[in-house]
Amino acid sequence: MLAAADPSAPEARAALATLCETYWLPVFDFIRYTGRQTEESRELTQAFFARVLERGDLRNARQERGRFRSFLLTAVRHFLANQTEYDRAQKRGGGQVHLTIGPADPGDPTGPVEPQSQETPETIYEHRWALTTLETAMIRLAREYESSGRNRLFSELKAFLAGEEEASYARAAGALDMSEGAVRVAVHRLRKHFGQCLRATLAETVDSPDDIDGELQYLLGVINRRRPAGSL
Repeated sequence: MLAAADPSAPEARAALATLCETYWLPVFDFIRYTGRQTEESRELTQAFFARVLERGDLRNARQERGRFRSFLLTAVRHFLANQTEYDRAQKRGGGQVHLTIGPADPGDPTGPVEPQSQETPETIYEHRWALTTLETAMIRLAREYESSGRNRLFSELKAFLAGEEEASYARAAGALDMSEGAVRVAVHRLRKHFGQCLRATLAETVDSPDDIDGELQYLLGVINRRRPAGSL
């Protein structure tokens, strides 16, 4: 987040792209569940991120020393409230930032977050943020296993991270030609490494390392809030 907030930093463009990709779906879901149609929500999401980049709003996130998810939610609320004024500015020639914003294929976001009883656009935003953060950490973990030549091990064991019912130590042991004991050790290490990747992902969106633990607990609370009663 700090790199993206400093346009003079060499890594700023890549950092901006990463932030936009990570937060595109949470912002899109928030806008969509304020009562707008899908296509309008997509256009408003693109316009919102363009505005953030044009105005250098990420520097404000740094100055406020807060969590990026909270800063962005406040920013998108203000954006929607002032959308008429912004549209007029665009017609007068605004929008000079040239940056690919959002997922590689934003045509129809996969796995839409459907609202549950008494949920709000804010809770939808937070749930999508949590899912996106977990997915980003998983991608980081997969790349690390790939870089060390352990693609097959990760492919066989990742089901244990997701808590999939079909995950079986015996099946994984047979597929990997390992003992069940060795698989259990490998799963333990995978889970530990995933935790490290998750913390690293959260570290990119908070101002201080001291905030990581609190943000992690908040993320787990968001995920648990949507779990069916009686589930683990």
